[in-house]
Amino acid sequence: MFAKLKELFTPRDMSQGTPWKRIAEFAFPMLIGNFAQQLYNTVDAVVVGNSRWGYTALGAVGNAMPVLNLLLALFVGIATGAGILVAQYFGARDSKALAKTIGNCVTVTAIASVIIMIVGPLITGPLLKAVGTLPSMYDGCRDYLNIYFLGIAGFFYYNILAGVLRGLGDSLSALGFLLVTSVLNIVLDIALVDPMGVAGVALATVIAQFISAILCFWKLLTLKKIFTLKKADLKIDGHYLKWIVRLGVPSGLNQALFSCAMMVVQRLINGFGDEMFIACNVMVMRVDGYAMLPNFSFGQAMSTYAGQNLGARKLDRLATGTKQGLIMSLVTALVLTPLVLLFGPELMRLFTPEQALIDMSMGMMYILAVGYVAMAVTQVLSGVMRGAGDTMTPMWITLGTTIGMRLPLAYGLVAIAKNAGAEPLTQQRMVFVSLLISWMMGMIITAILYKVGIWRKKQVEPLERELRAQQQ
Repeated sequence: MFAKLKELFTPRDMSQGTPWKRIAEFAFPMLIGNFAQQLYNTVDAVVVGNSRWGYTALGAVGNAMPVLNLLLALFVGIATGAGILVAQYFGARDSKALAKTIGNCVTVTAIASVIIMIVGPLITGPLLKAVGTLPSMYDGCRDYLNIYFLGIAGFFYYNILAGVLRGLGDSLSALGFLLVTSVLNIVLDIALVDPMGVAGVALATVIAQFISAILCFWKLLTLKKIFTLKKADLKIDGHYLKWIVRLGVPSGLNQALFSCAMMVVQRLINGFGDEMFIACNVMVMRVDGYAMLPNFSFGQAMSTYAGQNLGARKLDRLATGTKQGLIMSLVTALVLTPLVLLFGPELMRLFTPEQALIDMSMGMMYILAVGYVAMAVTQVLSGVMRGAGDTMTPMWITLGTTIGMRLPLAYGLVAIAKNAGAEPLTQQRMVFVSLLISWMMGMIITAILYKVGIWRKKQVEPLERELRAQQQ
């Protein structure tokens, strides 16, 4: 019994066995892990929304998110690049390169943490003013962000180390640690919100993230059969750093520009001057985060699957696994999306007792519903491309659909509705209509570029030539 339980929490070789089983074994624990990760921000919103601070505090937490995501985006991309590199070295059974990659990740994370601790609090105020944060929410937003940035090392180290564990095929360990600290986060949120307000839930999150990061690091140190991390591995090595940056920066830049776009959209939302609509946006985005979890989980699983199989030179498994992963992702989205809509009012009621706010939020969720199925396709195909070493194509797709489509559509549709004399609620709905359109276009463009196969030129075609040469 103990041996079987222990086996669940060991790195998993995705270049062996039935593809769909390996993908499922990786994706579903990650789905629960992503759920727990989402729970961090959701609990913050639920606790402040039901506290004596009301939905003004809920709006303050929501306004903080675009600014927070902007400053964290590049590093989250670096974590993605590290996971891809780890997956490929693990597939190739290169323990030395694996240790060097992980050691460089640890050092780069320390440097990034110090930079954000200094820069974050200095630019929080100007960024909040740039998105048009309402005066009633400004102080709460600033306090939330300042505490978060001062304790950013926990967030950074958890993400980078969890990315390394996922690259090794172990999605369960990070999940277990996250579930434990999520419970701690809930307890601390409840204890700190009344005396400290929005700042209290930020402090609770920082403490919980530090503990999850420590647990992930401990887990990595126990994997001596796979690699041994030595002091020399912590020294920055140009070769490994170059590849971490090359694979990670496109994803990070992608997220950073996406966050900039969200700040521009947040300014549009704040421009209505309606605290209820601002709180509605927070609630919808929190529930939206749960609806998106299967898509992101399968996307991450396919990235690791592609990376490990390419590292192991098993190209025949790539196409089979992609088809099977896509089918599983679509089926999961088709099952879970109706459930989210069915139980949506109860989910919204967790944030607020205000029925008018609940009704407004559910109206926006119905607009977005079909987009969750479209995103299932986008995330799986993008995950395969990233795992194959092509992080640029998904980046350009996201930038095109977000900045090239979403922003003009959001402002344009709101302006058209306003000029047509539509009521404010109809104008506000246009913000979400623009998001749905960008998702649908993203699916179409991703499917076309996956079929065209530019991503194959990164590693798949060179490997095919190498294998043919060896056979001759």
